[in-house]
Amino acid sequence: MGKASSKLSEEDIRELREKTQFSERELIEWHKGFMQDCGESGELRLDEFKRIYASFFPAGDATAFAEHVFRTFDHDEDGIIGFKEFIIGLSVTSRGHLEEKLKWAFKLYDLNDSGDITRDELLSVVQSIYAMVGRQINLGGDDSTPQRRAERIFEQMDANQDGRLSLAEFIEAARSDPSIVRLLQTDASGTQHAMPGGGAAAGGN
Repeated sequence: MGKASSKLSEEDIRELREKTQFSERELIEWHKGFMQDCGESGELRLDEFKRIYASFFPAGDATAFAEHVFRTFDHDEDGIIGFKEFIIGLSVTSRGHLEEKLKWAFKLYDLNDSGDITRDELLSVVQSIYAMVGRQINLGGDDSTPQRRAERIFEQMDANQDGRLSLAEFIEAARSDPSIVRLLQTDASGTQHAMPGGGAAAGGN
C-alpha cells in the first residue's frame, strides 16, 4: 500500500469537513494520533485494532466486539481501515444524529450484511459487549445475562414477530422507546477513547 502522507492535504480536509462533524483542527489532531498509532503505512489492520481495544478494556475480552466494529468501519472490505474510513465512522458513532447512529448500530448487529438481524446475530454482539465491559457495568435485574438482554431487545423491536429485525423496525422501536437505546448502548465514551488517536484527540470533543 505504500507510505501514507504524514499530513492531511487541503483537499482531504475539505472532503472530510463535508463528510464528518469534525472541525479542521480536530481532523488534524485525529490524523496525527492515527498516524502515531498506525505507523508509516497509515493503515489499521484487524490485529492492531483488537490490540488497541484490549488496552482500553483490560478487565474484559474485547476481541469479538473489536472485530464487529472493525467490520463496520472497513467500508471497502479490504481488511484495512484507512484514516478516511476511520474518521467517517468515528464521526457517525460519536457525533452523528440518532438515526445515523442507529443505522450504524444496525450494521454492527447485521453480521452477514443480509439487511435484517436474527436473534443469533443480536445475541452474538450482545455477548461480545458483555465479554468486553460486563464487569464494569451494572448487570442486575433482567439484564444479568447477555441472553436475557438480547431477548428483551429482540422482543421489543420485532414488531411483526417474524423472527427478524428490519432496519425500519430497528429504527422505529429505538425512536419510540428510549429504553431500547439504553439497552443497545455500550460504554460509548470508552469505545471512543479506544479508537486510534483517542487519547490525544478525544479531549477536543
